[in-house]
Amino acid sequence: MPTDIKSLTSEELEAQFKTWDQPVYRVAQVLDWLYVRRVTSWDAMTNLPKAMREKLRGNYSLQTHELVRKQGSHDTTQKFLWRLHDHSLIESVLIPANPALYGDASDRHTLCISTQVGCAYGCKFCASGLDGWKRNLTPDEIVEQILSIERWNEQNAEREVRSAESPEDSTPHSALRTPRLINNIVVMGMGEPLANYDNLLKALKILNAPWGGGIGARKITISTSGLAPQIRKLAREPMQFRLAISLHGATDETRNKIMPVNRKYPLRELVNACEEYQHEKGRMITLEYILIAGVNDFIAETKPLAVLARKLHAKVNLIPYNKVEGLPWERPGEDACEKFLAALEDQKVTATLRREKGHDIDAACGQLRLKTEKELSNS
Repeated sequence: MPTDIKSLTSEELEAQFKTWDQPVYRVAQVLDWLYVRRVTSWDAMTNLPKAMREKLRGNYSLQTHELVRKQGSHDTTQKFLWRLHDHSLIESVLIPANPALYGDASDRHTLCISTQVGCAYGCKFCASGLDGWKRNLTPDEIVEQILSIERWNEQNAEREVRSAESPEDSTPHSALRTPRLINNIVVMGMGEPLANYDNLLKALKILNAPWGGGIGARKITISTSGLAPQIRKLAREPMQFRLAISLHGATDETRNKIMPVNRKYPLRELVNACEEYQHEKGRMITLEYILIAGVNDFIAETKPLAVLARKLHAKVNLIPYNKVEGLPWERPGEDACEKFLAALEDQKVTATLRREKGHDIDAACGQLRLKTEKELSNS
């Protein structure tokens, strides 16, 4: 299959158009159709000459994601299951405004995106890796998650207008343009983002660019289970992305039980990489900590976690575990979660507790995908 055009930067497109003896303003027109108007066909690019459209059609693909399932209501966390061109399934999660999520209190909508089909890192509590790793997502497949969500939002807005308008209203619906829905991205869905480093960085540069997604680098959080060399590499990138560490245990003993990656990159090496990142970026790091009953939710676990958070000048985001079918782990009770939070705060740690964001919609990473694949294989 030809390269999808959404895997190209403006500079790459300009170089290609130059070989075609096309004026540079044509590139701006194409980018406007892709990222502002979010069109899904070459024929929709009506201000391009037909010969130019055919040239594009013959050299590039223009793939979209097929929505297979959606869970959640319009004003709550919503999970989207997408089918890719090779029939692989991936997930994206749309999270409504919440001041406890990655950044400013004015967060409007955060989208949690996937970077791989499956995962090779085998965290014991996670659904993403239960069926193994299949492949990396290409830059366009990462970018398209945002565009597909925004098309879905636009279609919803058009339906609402149609249902509310009077019969004599003749406003053309094709003129309706919804504002950008997503202003925060969390790379924390299916897969280990830093294991798909090059494709991820290219996708994020496209989503950050003024001609692309226009999402500020400081509104983009990259999460990793602890790939220390890639954290150091990320520290040398010019863009000011936020970094989140999927920690889930503040001692090697606890992490070794549930996160195989810790045996390759134990806490000492991970912490050193995080300190290097902070030295280069001057940015606060977030420590993600999924609370799992009887595993890492003991009050005694807050002491090493607090020491680590203070050492890294990091904030802690506590996430009660979302139960995964087939796995033995359980979600702690609400009281246990609140006590864990209070114990951290007593130790002068900045911490937040995620309260009921998606617990009822198979929200654990990879859970809806596995459920759907099982249903399809049995049908």
